[in-house]
Amino acid sequence: MPYLESEANRSSGAIDMQIEAWLQTAAMRERGTGPARLSHSSFRHSYWTVGQMIAHHTVGGCNLQPGDLIGSGTQSGPAKGEAAAMIEITRGGKDPIRLPGGEQRSFLEDGDTVTLRGWCEREGFARIGFGECAGTVLPARD
Repeated sequence: MPYLESEANRSSGAIDMQIEAWLQTAAMRERGTGPARLSHSSFRHSYWTVGQMIAHHTVGGCNLQPGDLIGSGTQSGPAKGEAAAMIEITRGGKDPIRLPGGEQRSFLEDGDTVTLRGWCEREGFARIGFGECAGTVLPARD
């Protein structure tokens, strides 16, 4: 859409935020093994910039307010190791990943903990971290 295009957006609209995904299985926790990194990418690879997401979100009259969350979708990069979803990493489950200790995963399983980390950094500036977000897959309730 024309309202999403601008030279300024193309040249400097992306945010270079580093993003990592880590996986720790229940067996890894029991052994005292730390999580394994699944991916590392950058938000600069996003199809849409934040400005474009907000413009597209509000063009129809949405009353966007401070504090509202914007979903960016999966943040995969172009290189190997930058896939951001298990379905991409394992090619739809066809190529399981091998974890420290010999375990394999095609998809997440009960007891698996996924941790997401993000930060921005640039030479000459202080690193800005966004902390972690972690969740553990629980078994289905009876």
